Amino acid sequence: MTNHIGDMMFSKYIFIIGANPAVNHPVSMVHILRAKEAGAKIVVVDPRFTKTGAKADEYYRIRSGTDIALIYGMLNHIIKNNLYDKKFLEDRVYGYEEIIKEAMRYTIEESSNITGIPVKDIIHIAEEMAAAKPASLIWNQGLTQHTVGTSNTRIMPILQMFLGNMGKNGGGVNILRGHDNVQGSSDMAANPDVLPGYYNLSETSWRHFAKHWYVEYDWLVSRFKDKKMMETKGYAHSTWKFGVLDEENIQNNAGTKLRALVVIGSGMTSVSLLDLQKKAMDKLDLVVFVDPYVNDLAIYSERDDNLFLLPAASQMESSGSVAATNRSYQWRSKVMEPLFECKEDQEVLFEFAKRFGFLEEFQRSLYENAKKEGRSEFIWPEDATTELTQSIRSIGLQGMSYKRLKAHQENWHMFDKVTLEGKGPFKGEYYGLPWPCWSDKHPGTPVFYNDSIPVMRGGMGFRVNWGDVSPDGKSMFSPHRLPNASVAGHSPVSAANAESLGIKLTKEEQKQVEGTTYALGFGNNTLVEKALEAGLCPYGNGKARAVVWNWYDKIPLHREPIHSVRGDLVDKYPQFPDKPNHYRANIKYRSRQIEKDWVKEFPINLLSGRLVAHMGTGTETRSAKYLAEVEGEMFVEIHPDKAFELGIKDGDMVWVYGTMDTRALIKAKLSYRVDVNSVWMPQNFSGLEQGKNLLDKYPQGTAAYVIGESANMVSSYGYDYNTACPETKCGLCRIEKA
Repeated sequence: MTNHIGDMMFSKYIFIIGANPAVNHPVSMVHILRAKEAGAKIVVVDPRFTKTGAKADEYYRIRSGTDIALIYGMLNHIIKNNLYDKKFLEDRVYGYEEIIKEAMRYTIEESSNITGIPVKDIIHIAEEMAAAKPASLIWNQGLTQHTVGTSNTRIMPILQMFLGNMGKNGGGVNILRGHDNVQGSSDMAANPDVLPGYYNLSETSWRHFAKHWYVEYDWLVSRFKDKKMMETKGYAHSTWKFGVLDEENIQNNAGTKLRALVVIGSGMTSVSLLDLQKKAMDKLDLVVFVDPYVNDLAIYSERDDNLFLLPAASQMESSGSVAATNRSYQWRSKVMEPLFECKEDQEVLFEFAKRFGFLEEFQRSLYENAKKEGRSEFIWPEDATTELTQSIRSIGLQGMSYKRLKAHQENWHMFDKVTLEGKGPFKGEYYGLPWPCWSDKHPGTPVFYNDSIPVMRGGMGFRVNWGDVSPDGKSMFSPHRLPNASVAGHSPVSAANAESLGIKLTKEEQKQVEGTTYALGFGNNTLVEKALEAGLCPYGNGKARAVVWNWYDKIPLHREPIHSVRGDLVDKYPQFPDKPNHYRANIKYRSRQIEKDWVKEFPINLLSGRLVAHMGTGTETRSAKYLAEVEGEMFVEIHPDKAFELGIKDGDMVWVYGTMDTRALIKAKLSYRVDVNSVWMPQNFSGLEQGKNLLDKYPQGTAAYVIGESANMVSSYGYDYNTACPETKCGLCRIEKA
């Protein structure tokens, strides 16, 4: 999220695509409506008429999976009518010329044909958004959960760069994830291809963390089969099942199938292909769930041994830092001690480490940080916070000491709710110290990429992360100099280039930083602090990449979904080629798309999303009596005309058949929210399996008040080509009256 929620008050136009914040992020919706009251125009593009769409000034229905085609149609009109910010592109964007070429292929008529949005409406949106200064762009999982999810999240910033809306108050691209600490889980390496802070899995990164963890690098290597596996990305949340079920994936996993699954606080039924997850779970040697509630996946199991449910403490029974949507870190205080036998997550992990024989190494950094404050015992989570803030320098967490975070929490009333700026003793700081917060004197960065203010007020250019020169020999440096900066565009700050950037280091300081970069320091923050004194952003000042030369799709391209309702377009806009060893699984794309004429057997577009009363899989909220009463039944929304065609009445039970030979028994709800050829169902239910009631599978007293079929029992096969995020926002199904 480049900006923050309060910053929307500066927006003149808020474009929401693939997001439903009225349901998924109600707090942000309050700010959006306040911005509307202040004069901002709200425009929603979504396959379904949502609660957010109901509050918008304008709503447009799009065919799911065609967002890229819409943006190229808009860009076609914007470019032809010279409505774009040419200087911004020349100064700050590499490869924008390739985007122009691609946009010229998408006449507005072709964009309309693909998306289903009328030509006049595409023109209208393009002209109004281009005229609004500034405009904010919001998305969520409606863009990410596609095979082209990464391309979707690239084309939206590209649109904003063409319009000059990046690095501006009231502008930017803002991803409104709907769960507490989603940003934090990403920052702390929930992804299987990075270390904390998005460090890659190289030896350099591992050695960096070995220092901060106070362990030997060779000891870390010894925990893996070999160094190659240490530097190889793991299975993803969405692909682990293939590591159990498919013999062909053994070669991607050091010659063995997966044998055990340990799940800590993850809603497993929120991932596609639930039936395959069940089959994989039942073939494992060991399954462990660590959760305050019974994890939904557990009750689908047929096994009768080696399945363990460990009771975890809730967030009210723990404390520590959590990352908000806008990159702010906030301190959360413990409200009460854990009930009964529940343990906090770190206690469970400490017990695991003890039994595996490396508790001393696991806790060593905590004791070392305690020593620095004159204590013999560590304090959790304060000393862990010190470890993470001092080791994660790539995104600039050095300034987020637990003392500063606690002070912000205890004095939140001293910060402006629109600008986040502090008052009194917090003057010059932004609430929550949104990263990057480069030092204990840095205020945090409320708006990414703002090169109009000094770095010590939160200014920065685009990062230089892929070399100083592109493969075609063009400079990746921005010609624009940040206020008070010693130089204009420059590469990431390192000991090797510091002097050339105007950074003055004493001999003692040179010795301290020798061989390091802004992201690899240990024991001091000298290099970063000296860069800040020179007015430089430590990660460099470069150009954004519209062309990503090391990816399969170097620029975003529209590709028809694997299971497209428009079978006539799958050859013109084909899927990616199949991808071997994609997060250790061999994933099908084009071969699956052309395996059969899917739309003949499954003629209805299948959509899914969330309910405001339920969170994630609904495990917790369906166990809350009053929330269960608000949304007490699983349903599938069907357009009345389609229902009439199928002989279905409102309230009838229907079978929804998916493309993976599965089905779900669900109550029909007639609704004009969906178009005549689409259905929608919430993702927040579980407890029924293809018509079978699983209440007897819950341990006594743990069943939710409400159960229902899981939408992911019938979701279609498909994964993002870069991240392996499951394609749950478009698929195909067939519906029959039960």
